[in-house]
Amino acid sequence: MSLKILISNDDGYYAEGIKTLKEILISLGHQVFVVAPMQNQSATSHSLTLTIPLRINRVSKNEYITTGTPTDCVLIATHGLIKEKFDYVFSGINHGPNMGEDVIYSGTVAAAMEGILMDIPSVAFSMAAFENINFSNAKNVVPKIIELLQKFGKKKRLLLNVNIPNGQIKGYRITKLGSRIYSDSLITKVDPRGRRYYWIGGEKPTFKMKKGTDFEAIEKGYVSITPITFDLTDFNILKNLKKVAKDVF
Repeated sequence: MSLKILISNDDGYYAEGIKTLKEILISLGHQVFVVAPMQNQSATSHSLTLTIPLRINRVSKNEYITTGTPTDCVLIATHGLIKEKFDYVFSGINHGPNMGEDVIYSGTVAAAMEGILMDIPSVAFSMAAFENINFSNAKNVVPKIIELLQKFGKKKRLLLNVNIPNGQIKGYRITKLGSRIYSDSLITKVDPRGRRYYWIGGEKPTFKMKKGTDFEAIEKGYVSITPITFDLTDFNILKNLKKVAKDVF
């Protein structure tokens, strides 16, 4: 069965990851539509461009480059740029992992999140490495994820966050989000005109090894598949907060 799949990313149209994803999907016989950022948009989260106009360049029949964010790309594609009705929105393949709190910052995940806001089942794909990335590992993973989606059924607001090991793949695990340990820092410099400028930096984050998390799966060589949603309600706090609020309000 040939599917109509919209793909985007946050690394930009010319990144190897999105090229790999496109090639895999085409090789499987699916119809692929590409709307991707002109430049790297990593860590733009779910931002929309509202203060400046967006420019769109058509690269080929079904491929477009925009000056916008990953979220802009999916919104533009689903609101008239492309007339087709998409079966899925796929984002990635990201150059680096998106696990734990990464999903809050990730433009890759945000593009997929915009997909489910349009009632289109979506997947964010990421390679769990920052250098010497083995994108060929995705060749077997992507068709398996499509098979999983097909068997799960057409749940409109299904979003899967998929992280792929860079080394040998031992299997697949359905996981929950883990937790990173960040050590961010603000680096201050002075330009030739004597004005300060800043870089957000820090050491490479580590993570808490907990059973059933995306971090554990990747650490042990498994593809992690985590269902996530846009509902940020803290249900662990909600019930008790209501009780406390009665004494305040």
